[in-house]
Amino acid sequence: MTKAPNPGTLTADPIAGLEGVVAAHTSLSDVDGQNGRLILRGKQIEDLAGRVWFEEAVLHLWHSYVFSDIDELKHAFGIVRQAAYSVVPVMEAASEGLGVYERMQLGLAAMPISKDRPQAVTISGALPVFLAAAYQISEGKSAIAPDPQLSVAEDLLRMLKGEEPDADHVAALDRYLVTILDHGLNASTFTARVIGSTEAEMKQAVLGAIGALSGPLHGGAPGPVLDMIDAIGRPENADKWISDALLRKERLMGFGHRIYRTRDPRADVLKAGLKKLGTNNPKVQLAEEIEAAALAALRKAKPDRALDTNVEFYTAVLLDAIGIDRTLFTPLFATGRTPGWCAHVMEQQANGKLIRPASVYVGPQAE
Repeated sequence: MTKAPNPGTLTADPIAGLEGVVAAHTSLSDVDGQNGRLILRGKQIEDLAGRVWFEEAVLHLWHSYVFSDIDELKHAFGIVRQAAYSVVPVMEAASEGLGVYERMQLGLAAMPISKDRPQAVTISGALPVFLAAAYQISEGKSAIAPDPQLSVAEDLLRMLKGEEPDADHVAALDRYLVTILDHGLNASTFTARVIGSTEAEMKQAVLGAIGALSGPLHGGAPGPVLDMIDAIGRPENADKWISDALLRKERLMGFGHRIYRTRDPRADVLKAGLKKLGTNNPKVQLAEEIEAAALAALRKAKPDRALDTNVEFYTAVLLDAIGIDRTLFTPLFATGRTPGWCAHVMEQQANGKLIRPASVYVGPQAE
C-alpha cells in the first residue's frame, strides 16, 4: 500500500476520481488498458474463460488463501448452498417492496458465518442461492432448493428456471462468471478493500461492495444494452438510430471503457461463447449488425477517442440468449464478482494496513 503524501505535496485532483493514483499492490488481476489485456494471477482471461469451470478459476484466484484441491472446494460450495437455503425464510418474510438486489443483500446479511470453513467460501458459495431465491420470491413463487452435487453455474440456472438447464447454457453462464471474476481496483473492489482494511468481517466488506455495484455508473449498463437493441429493432434501422443518438449527445451503451483504450478483451471472450450457442438467435444477429454500425459511427463522430466494444455489450446479448431476465444482470454480476471481492479483502488484510487517504480542504476558513 502506498503511503499517503503530505497534504502540502498532494498532486492528485480529487475531482478526477483518483484516476492514476496507486492505492494497492496486488497479485490478483492486471488490467492492461493500452494493450487490451486482462490477466488473472498470471493467466490471460482468454486462457481461463471457456477453458476452466468457474470453481477452478476461483481456486486459481484464491491460490494460497483457501483450499488447494478443486474437489474440496466444489464439495464445500455444495454444503454452503444447502446452508444458505435455510436463510431463505428470512428473505421471504421481508417487505414486499424489496427488489431482487436488496433481498439478496438481506440473505447475505442473515447468513451465519461458520468458523469451520474460510469466510470467502461461505460468502461466495451462498450468493447463487440468494440470487435465485430472491428472483423466485419476486415472481411470487417458492425458492427452489439447491442441489449440492451440481456445479455453481448449473445449479444457479436450475434454481432460476425451475428445470434442468441446457448444457450449452450452463457452459455459457460458466464462461460469463469466469470472465467477470476480477477486474482490478474498480469502485466495488476498492470499497471491499477499504472496509476490509478496517479488519471488519469479510461479509461486511462484500455487502459494501454489493452496494457500490448498484450504482448505474458501475454495474448497470448491460440491461440498457438490451434496451438499445430492442429500440433499434432491425439491422436497417441501426445507422439512423445510432446517428440520432450521437447527435443528441447520448452514450451508446456497451461501447467505451474507463480503462481500456482498445477493445475490451472480455467482449471477445463472451462473443466466442455466443458462437458456441449457434447463430439462429435473431437478437444475436441483430447485435452483431448494431456493433458494426456503432463502431463505424463512433470512429466518424469521435475520431480522437478510442471507443470500442466493452464487456457489457456481449454480456447483455449472451445472458439474454440463455434466458436470464435483464433485471438480474447486476445481481448476477455481483454473484460472479464476489469471489474476486473476497480475494481482495484477504489480500488487503494480509497486508495489515488501514486505507486512509488524504483530502484537500477547500471550504471557508475560520474567522
